[in-house]
Amino acid sequence: MATEFSKTLSMLRRERGVSQRQAAGELGISQALLSHYENGIREPGLAFVVRACNYYRVSADYLLGRTLARDGATIAPEDVYDSSTEKGNVLRGSMAAMLQKKLLVNTTSMLFDLLGQVGDKEAIQAAGAYLGGTLYKIYRYLYRAGGNEEKYMLVDNTAFNAGAVDADLHLAEARYAAALEAACKDGAPFPDLGHDTLNRAYPGVHQSALQVFHAAMDRVNTALGRK
Repeated sequence: MATEFSKTLSMLRRERGVSQRQAAGELGISQALLSHYENGIREPGLAFVVRACNYYRVSADYLLGRTLARDGATIAPEDVYDSSTEKGNVLRGSMAAMLQKKLLVNTTSMLFDLLGQVGDKEAIQAAGAYLGGTLYKIYRYLYRAGGNEEKYMLVDNTAFNAGAVDADLHLAEARYAAALEAACKDGAPFPDLGHDTLNRAYPGVHQSALQVFHAAMDRVNTALGRK
């Protein structure tokens, strides 16, 4: 069964652009043994972990799934770079709320900057609509739970409870996907999304995005019984 180690080991090899045979040779093992490691069939010894870390230039903590930072650094709420403070925004509350705010603000900032490089107005607007609808749902449920009167909401309870906002989210998602596909066909300048490139372009912020994406993938794989 695939583990964080096996998935990361396989991902690093593909990212480096080498075949399993080549990587195995340079790591001093057989291709069959590397295949077992990458598929979670066998677990390696410490000596191989050290060689793999040197070969892929990552820390053991990263290779073993203990951190999302390739250099082995861990991220605490107070250490997460907060791009929103540049505009004077301050959030008072629990550490959990502070961490989530920083992670999501940083990730959103990076993604819209990348979309801006593509330069497709429809994709940007659709992405904004999708995120805006999601934020509205979070606010609406909080508003409801606090005992506030909803009768003056532009989307009434009947429509909201029936999934009208969810339908809008799905349409925004479809517009976003279609816009990116069209931009690709038109030869739009898509940015390099490689790890090293993003880490250089968005120091600190990129680590936030990794945290957000990793958490999402974990939830999906757990729900699918793949963990």
